[in-house]
Amino acid sequence: MSHTDPLFSLAGKTALVTGGTNGIGAMIARGLVRRGVKTYISGRDAARTTAFAEALSAEGGTCIGLAAELSAEDGPAALAAQLSATETRLDLLVNNAGANGPGSLAAMSMADWDMVMNVNVRAAFFLTQQLLPLLKAAASEEDPARIINLGSIGGLHIPNWEAHAYNTSKAAIHHLTRSLCKALGPDRITVNAIAPGPFPSRLTDTDSDAVKKSVATYIPLGRPGSAQDVEGLVVFLASRAGAYVNGATIPLDGGYVAAL
Repeated sequence: MSHTDPLFSLAGKTALVTGGTNGIGAMIARGLVRRGVKTYISGRDAARTTAFAEALSAEGGTCIGLAAELSAEDGPAALAAQLSATETRLDLLVNNAGANGPGSLAAMSMADWDMVMNVNVRAAFFLTQQLLPLLKAAASEEDPARIINLGSIGGLHIPNWEAHAYNTSKAAIHHLTRSLCKALGPDRITVNAIAPGPFPSRLTDTDSDAVKKSVATYIPLGRPGSAQDVEGLVVFLASRAGAYVNGATIPLDGGYVAAL
């Protein structure tokens, strides 16, 4: 399939990927840039974000890095202001920025809990709110603007390892996706969530070898996710091919949840 196939083409679109410097966010950003999308990525570390954006641009395409602290109360508004200073429309918002925090019940502090919820849920909601003018400007009946929220299989079932705040936040993101689908559909904005299984990222890098081995045994396809797997689903959801998909939370897990 060619990148120029009109059913799957993303050429000429503009996107923002939060947490776009590592893991799944970086995979998504690279895939969008390769397909002709003017892609903004946000990250906490300004130097790292700029360097990664420049590296993606050097591969062919346009990527711009924006420093953002989305856990801060004014973080979403500040990021939206940066983007609005240079863009008048936004075709795709990928709410990917995420935090994990301590896993165990005993180790979790109130500050840890709040940090996870602020990054994973609050920031996604308020960034969406702040970017509505740009999303509405890009939206049409034939080609809606798109919001893709990054959830997790941890929000679909209870894993064998502890991640109380993280899993709760991802279940909230899945429900928020449905809520926003109903609210924004009349504005011709679709809202969907991807619930990844095990993918390489800095969050999963902290998992023990025992956890990783245990997880692998439960994936029917016998492997973790790859860049092509998430890239393919994002291209589908963001292109004309996925224009009528709305309010869905799609497991991207090699059959992990279905086989439980």
